[in-house]
Amino acid sequence: MFYVKETINDSLEVKVEINDENVFCHCPVCGREVSVNLEDVLGDGRGDLFSTSVMCEDCSREMMEVGHGNGSKAEC
Repeated sequence: MFYVKETINDSLEVKVEINDENVFCHCPVCGREVSVNLEDVLGDGRGDLFSTSVMCEDCSREMMEVGHGNGSKAEC
């Protein structure tokens, strides 16, 4: 079991198991909270928790459209 641990004060420590339902990040473009499946993001062994970010669906779609020459802008 992997978990995160945070010491609140000398007498209180919180531990939370990391699972496929409780890992999140913020989209680096619009700041929206994004649910993250760590296996999908880090499973190939090429990423790490410090330098990897995950975009929301809307910003990802916009980037794909711009990359394909569509040029339309999606609202985030």
